[in-house]
Amino acid sequence: MVSRNGGAGAIMSNGVVDGAHRAADNGQARMQWARGKAGEDRVHVVMSEERGWMFVGIYDGFNGPDATDYLVHNLYASVCRELVIDDDPPVDKDPRSPAARRRHGEVLDALARALRRTEEGYFAEAEARAAQCPELAMMGSCVLVVLMKGADVYLMNVGDSRAVLAHRPEPDLTSVVLPPRQRHHRNGGEEDLAVVTEEIKRQFDECDMTELLAVQLTMEHSTSAYKEVRRIKSEHLDDPACVVNGRVKGSLKVTRAFGAGYLKEPRWNKALLEVFRVDYVGPSPYITCKPFLRHHCLGPRDKFLILASDGLYEYFTNEDVVARVEAFVTRFPDEDPAKYLSHEILLRAAKQAGMGFHELLEIQQGDRRQYHDDVSIIIISLEGKIWRSSA
Repeated sequence: MVSRNGGAGAIMSNGVVDGAHRAADNGQARMQWARGKAGEDRVHVVMSEERGWMFVGIYDGFNGPDATDYLVHNLYASVCRELVIDDDPPVDKDPRSPAARRRHGEVLDALARALRRTEEGYFAEAEARAAQCPELAMMGSCVLVVLMKGADVYLMNVGDSRAVLAHRPEPDLTSVVLPPRQRHHRNGGEEDLAVVTEEIKRQFDECDMTELLAVQLTMEHSTSAYKEVRRIKSEHLDDPACVVNGRVKGSLKVTRAFGAGYLKEPRWNKALLEVFRVDYVGPSPYITCKPFLRHHCLGPRDKFLILASDGLYEYFTNEDVVARVEAFVTRFPDEDPAKYLSHEILLRAAKQAGMGFHELLEIQQGDRRQYHDDVSIIIISLEGKIWRSSA
């Protein structure tokens, strides 16, 4: 269970989790999921009682598992070092006040520093092992991190994994107009108030019957995003082949990622075997690890968060995912919607490949990548449950 005030308890999941364990957190217990594996994907969930937060990391790797393994072992620890916790209650509790905005900015800056320093550590290790493992220069990962403390949700991402919030829209009360006061009726004011109250209640009831909105809280960093392609082309005016066939240097679809040094510095590209090198023009990086950062304050009409690697969105839109999860948990409140989504992905992948569902399952996990991308899914109900699954 996950409480909205940042408390921690048992994690509910039907997904397979490798290496779940309890560990020390500065003398306090924390519950941790580590190295949940789906091919090169890794999932890391930490619920810290001492710090009063929940940390979720989804790392969607490519070209090998070393970058994602390094993230699992080092990013959360780096976040803990960078983020100083202020246990004093804020004097100004308005989340929009300058003091609150400044505090939220400090948390987001700490997340960005933690990611930068983790990548520096990864490259230092890759350099030390370059002679034996030059392929480390190719390995990288998308990163999606969510840090929840009370009603505050801090998000950081590079790459194309997404955090999508299911939100019940607010009713439109602009049409609620107070009728003209009947001056000749003693109870006219009370009748007017009753009419307005009834109309507001009707508007809220109608709104609660509408579909949930899908609000994407992260930014897509891929060649599907026009601004990202324009940025890369503007930084590489002397290289007309910087983006070819929808891929950076014809190699990578994402435009920001952890690791992948061969697209960040010429020396990493040169370290590779010639068959794997790209035509690196100039000294500037083609991709970066500069993250998108966002703070969101949860409200009473926010219902659940869906965190997933991009494989989920090869088959569904944000709106499809939110609608399917809402329908599933309404019909089967005790079942696992993350596992349900994974099942739906496999059904579609099997159909596209012209094979049966069970035929696809019989294929080993690594070989199955030719039929569908790795997918990791975390669904956090803001009413107290968390589900995890992978495909």
